[in-house]
Amino acid sequence: MRVPSLPRPRSLAGQLFAMQAVLIAVVVAGYALFTYVSDRRQAEDAAVRQVTAVARSVADAPSVRPAIHAPDPTAELEPYALLVTRDAGVDFVTIMSPDGIRWTHPDRRQIGKRFLGRTAPARQGRTFTETYTGTLGPSVRAVTPVRENGRVIGLVSAGIKVEAISARVRGQVAALLGVAGGTLLLGAVGTYVVNARLRRHTHGMNATELSRMHDYHQAALHAVREGLLMLDGRYRVALINDGGRELLGVGHEEDVVGRSVADLGLPATLTGALLASEPRVDEVHPTATRILVVNTSPVSGGERRGTVATLRDVTELQSLMGELDSERGFTQALRSQAHEAANRLHTVVSLIELGRAEEAVAFATAELELAQALTDQVVAAVGEPVLAALLLGKTAQANERGVELVVSPDSRLDDGLLPESLPARDLVSILGNLIDNAVDAAQGSAGARVTVTAQASRAELVLRVTDTGPGVDPAHADLVFQRGFSTKPAGPGGRGLGLALVRQAVTRHEGTLTVAESGADGQGGAVFEARLPLRTATAGAASLAEGGRA
Repeated sequence: MRVPSLPRPRSLAGQLFAMQAVLIAVVVAGYALFTYVSDRRQAEDAAVRQVTAVARSVADAPSVRPAIHAPDPTAELEPYALLVTRDAGVDFVTIMSPDGIRWTHPDRRQIGKRFLGRTAPARQGRTFTETYTGTLGPSVRAVTPVRENGRVIGLVSAGIKVEAISARVRGQVAALLGVAGGTLLLGAVGTYVVNARLRRHTHGMNATELSRMHDYHQAALHAVREGLLMLDGRYRVALINDGGRELLGVGHEEDVVGRSVADLGLPATLTGALLASEPRVDEVHPTATRILVVNTSPVSGGERRGTVATLRDVTELQSLMGELDSERGFTQALRSQAHEAANRLHTVVSLIELGRAEEAVAFATAELELAQALTDQVVAAVGEPVLAALLLGKTAQANERGVELVVSPDSRLDDGLLPESLPARDLVSILGNLIDNAVDAAQGSAGARVTVTAQASRAELVLRVTDTGPGVDPAHADLVFQRGFSTKPAGPGGRGLGLALVRQAVTRHEGTLTVAESGADGQGGAVFEARLPLRTATAGAASLAEGGRA
């Protein structure tokens, strides 16, 4: 026959509750058993002491010896024995002759009969105890002699029935079991309350499910390329995955768990976003080498418990957007030039229709020479084709906005001098953003002009952009390169990202970026200068080129 098995609790909390309940039950049962055995032994010892004391007291009583010598000892001793039995709390007091013939007994029918049990030690003058089954059943009894002038003239036995001793123990055990049951019930209720809370925290999952969930959790953290950062209520790092370490520039060997976000050495704007109490959605924050999109969400459960932040790397996307902006600029420049070319062509056609052919030829030739002179000037100064195209496009854009963009005469950047470690895309991002910022600043000023200088020396590349705008407050010299800072009204796409991207690109190539007041021609303005180190081989090539020109 198959014994049905009890259903096992599935949840970890249920298993803990069952284990604790069984443990409490075993402890209580063991303690009850120990107490029962101990109390029974103590009760028997107490009974032995009690009957011994009663028997000796009766044997030493002054009225017992004269009664033994009386013609009818029973008549004298029976009332006294019954009185002692009642008052001393024993079950019987038997007074007998040295031969064991009873003179007293609770059952009068047993008077005159021989005492059941040993009497030899008492006849020899010693008091002894034993457990014996007599006429009243099993009892613990003591037998002691009654002496007179050194001679044993009688014997006294006092006893307590074993049943009475057991009844005392049962009463004590019943009280103990009541206390044990109450303790078990209280422990079970407390265990249930504690485990009910544990079940809420573990969502009813057992140990196997929790272990599996932890394995999935760890695998997901390492598999996700996006950065995940969890902060506790005191803005200390509670968890960070591999993607988060890479995006924040924190090495795997560096233990950052438990450290405050403010101690990680992150840019101030990024640190502020992570420390913010309100959620942040798709905020762009540049670091030294990357552009990150940050989303934060507070973790709350009646009180603030922490923050969860996700980080996405959009460096490549921003670079592509920069290239797209450059292409858009080139397109706008072509549109502007096409518009101007159409106006000039209409002018030439109108002159021809008016019969002024010579004036038409002179006008067309002058316009062609002006455009060619601008192209020759830019190409001669900057031989790098991508930068030359950027300058030509930015010149047309600036002209449309009423700003004159010129390349300084001391600019010199031949094609092929830039190393592969300094891609043209980064130069376009640096120079393009500096020019856009300068045109924005110079627009609307008297004699609005932006001057661009590009030079390659022996060891570094210098890109300098000067404008005739209002300049930069010295107090804001470092703030202008932080993401979100701008003195211009915010547009639909926000402000304050261009210069932050410039500093990021310059820092990535271990260069320096500075801003100062221009003061050129008394027109004020600002000078932004980026210095990018070149490799030794590149510096040598530049030196040879300069020597050849000399």
